[in-house]
Amino acid sequence: METTMTQADDAALDVIFCNARTYTAWQDKPVSDETLMQVYDLCKWGPTSSNCLPMRIIFVKSTAAKERLKSCLAGGNVEKTMKAPATAIIAYDMEFYNLMPKLWPHSDMKSYFAKTPDAVQPTAFRNGSLQGAYFIIAARALGLDCGPMSGFDNAKVDGEFFKDTQVKSNFLCNLGYGDASKLYPRGPRLAFEEACKII
Repeated sequence: METTMTQADDAALDVIFCNARTYTAWQDKPVSDETLMQVYDLCKWGPTSSNCLPMRIIFVKSTAAKERLKSCLAGGNVEKTMKAPATAIIAYDMEFYNLMPKLWPHSDMKSYFAKTPDAVQPTAFRNGSLQGAYFIIAARALGLDCGPMSGFDNAKVDGEFFKDTQVKSNFLCNLGYGDASKLYPRGPRLAFEEACKII
């Protein structure tokens, strides 16, 4: 029997969107490996085209791994990243299509991408970015605060963490339990009429 989807209540919407903030300062409270696994296991259900699932993640937690990441960061991002309990390197796999026989058995998408190389990068980047957004939503839903950011050298990160692979970094997301006392006032958002049209 088909189940009917129900609307999330206001408390859940507050956690995920309305009251959620981008954090740059962190409480001295660790994030467990189990929690990081739960975040992935939740965000993996978000839709991607032909279920291609190109996102790849490296979770940087150890002191040694943080030092490797430090040299790739813009100056303004060093302190907040070094103090974050964990940093997710959100990346995308340019060879995602090799797994398509498993992920999309309905048709031969592996051959399609092998024969259409110009479609690989935009598909990987677009869907990997979508998955990165699902990742933030999942992390918030599971009680973590997030600090997604650019401000790093993609080539250095790729050389340091994805050497000899076809995986490319997209953005970083610091994770932990945020220090709300260090938040700036929330920035404004565009109204519906400023950003949208119904035609």
